[in-house]
Amino acid sequence: MPPSGPATSAPRPPAPPSARWPAGLRHPRILVGAGLLILLTLLAWLGPLAAPWGFTERDYTSFLQPPSARHWFGTDGSGRDLYVITLVGLRKSLLIGLLVAVLTTALAAVVGAITGYFPGLPDRLLTWLTDLALVVPPLLVLAVLFPIVDKGGWVALILLLAAFGWMVTARMVRAATRSLRHHEYIRAARYLGASPTTIIIRHLLPNLSGLLVADVTVNVSAAILAETGLSYVGLGVQPPDVSLGTLIAHGTRYATTHPWMFGFCTGLLVLLVTAVHLLGEGLRDALTRGIPVHRA
Repeated sequence: MPPSGPATSAPRPPAPPSARWPAGLRHPRILVGAGLLILLTLLAWLGPLAAPWGFTERDYTSFLQPPSARHWFGTDGSGRDLYVITLVGLRKSLLIGLLVAVLTTALAAVVGAITGYFPGLPDRLLTWLTDLALVVPPLLVLAVLFPIVDKGGWVALILLLAAFGWMVTARMVRAATRSLRHHEYIRAARYLGASPTTIIIRHLLPNLSGLLVADVTVNVSAAILAETGLSYVGLGVQPPDVSLGTLIAHGTRYATTHPWMFGFCTGLLVLLVTAVHLLGEGLRDALTRGIPVHRA
């Protein structure tokens, strides 16, 4: 005799936000931001290959010359081709922004998931640490630690920027985890004997993937602007390396007399930050619906 009612089954977790990605990718801001970012990335890595001049080559017949068929972005005071130098700086800023964003979001995901899942002492300790890190002036600390950046190069700069950029994202992940841990599929996993580590890795974080992916892109623009600001005041990327920040700092003194020294690197910075911001905000709108993302 067939059963009189529907069969019961264990509660299943909701579809992670990644299941909504194909539809979310049609968001206008995502399309514009991703297209512009791909174009800038290709330009940064492939553009120097098409230039007739190398990064260290000098044209001793052209000093501080405006853009021309020979030097597409003009030359600097030592005769170097600004087209190649600017694209190498764009590449370095992109690389720093991406690595800082990935490290920041990974650290924030770990801290936020632990504090959100475990009430009591772990939550209080890590929340206190997060609050402490938020009130410490990062520029002052970076100035004190500048000798480390000077010796360790831009890799040390990446680690320092990541160390001071994870707190806001950690609060967002904590708020989302505190909400998700009461769902039925989390209770069922605990009832079946799953360890807290397994629950966090296999159930909680996958359902926060949309939030984390969107936050990575937003953190890229924040990291690029932070690196630019630090390099502008001499606390970031150090010679002989170049970034958009160092190029802007060097070109500022020529902004009125030789505007190509300042204009191209500044324009690329504006385009880069705009592209990443559009992509990040579009992903956040498309992938974080229904996820609590309070920053307080």
